[in-house]
Amino acid sequence: MEFWIILTKLVLMLYISILGAQSHHAHIAWMVFAMLLYFCINITFHIIRKTMIQTIVLVLSGSLIIMAYLSIYPIFIILLPLTLLEISAHFTNKRFLIFAVSFFPIIYLGKELQPLYGMVAILSFMVLSMIATYGERITKDEQQIDQLRKSLQKLTKDLNDHNEFIKQSEYTFKLEERNRISQEIHDNIGHTMTGALFQMEAAKRLMDTNQPKAMELLQNAINISKDGIESIRLTLKNLKPPTEQVGIHRIKLLMDEFSAKHLIKTALTYDGNLDIISPIQWKIIQENATEALTNAAKYSNATLISVDMKILNKIIRVEVRDNGSGAEKVKKGLGMIGMEERTAAVNGKVIVDSSNGFSVTTLIPISS
Repeated sequence: MEFWIILTKLVLMLYISILGAQSHHAHIAWMVFAMLLYFCINITFHIIRKTMIQTIVLVLSGSLIIMAYLSIYPIFIILLPLTLLEISAHFTNKRFLIFAVSFFPIIYLGKELQPLYGMVAILSFMVLSMIATYGERITKDEQQIDQLRKSLQKLTKDLNDHNEFIKQSEYTFKLEERNRISQEIHDNIGHTMTGALFQMEAAKRLMDTNQPKAMELLQNAINISKDGIESIRLTLKNLKPPTEQVGIHRIKLLMDEFSAKHLIKTALTYDGNLDIISPIQWKIIQENATEALTNAAKYSNATLISVDMKILNKIIRVEVRDNGSGAEKVKKGLGMIGMEERTAAVNGKVIVDSSNGFSVTTLIPISS
């Protein structure tokens, strides 16, 4: 803002210098002195930041202009409009009033100076108005940026707090789960095995004196041990998540990590009974999907990659499709060959289509 005001004053001073050099009535030495003094006063105005002192400096500048107009060279008066505009801007924000103040001295000038003064006054007002509008816009933008920065800092803090809460919740859940398993083993299996141990100790002591009783106690211990082993089996079965949950969760995790790393949107859909997919089939599906996603990120220029799983009557169909550029001819690299070999190991097949984007479909037969 200050740069444009200073530049406008320098242009006006240059114009006065040119006219003064061409005029035979101008006092060159006094003109140079007046311009240097005017320049120093205005530099002081832009250095000092106190409003009252700035106003005093502007008044001095205006007084110097009027004295130079009366005593040295009349054309100095064209510096007055910009100074009056600056003085008025310190007291009011009404632009019409500011312009009226700067334009008012025209009535006291001779007819030869009135057109030039009026044009300079109008141009100075336009420059100052544009500078003020631009300054207000910059101030508004800075306020918005500052507000956005504060919002971003708050969101970052909330996100960090949220992540800490998730980590703490996961850790607490693991501790609670470990405590639950420990308690269950202690209450059920521990008591059962302790009872079996007592029975066997008693049978050992009665083996020589009362063999029938010892055999009865030993059989009881065997029965109790069988119950304990069954309790262990049931406990482990309850702890182990179903295969289909582990499999589909791994696919979801794979796609989320891929999307975060490559900034490509992903979508997962599945339909049918996931229970019938065996662990080895899940392994092949995951490895093929990983390879297809990697190839899409490298070559397709895609913005969306979808994985669609369908469990039909006799076959598992998994399609990885992107919306990229596709290819006229598919060249099988090591990754594609590896996908075909893995799928063929379970009597499956891999189909590649590059006509609409690029898709890799894995077909795996369902074991009867």
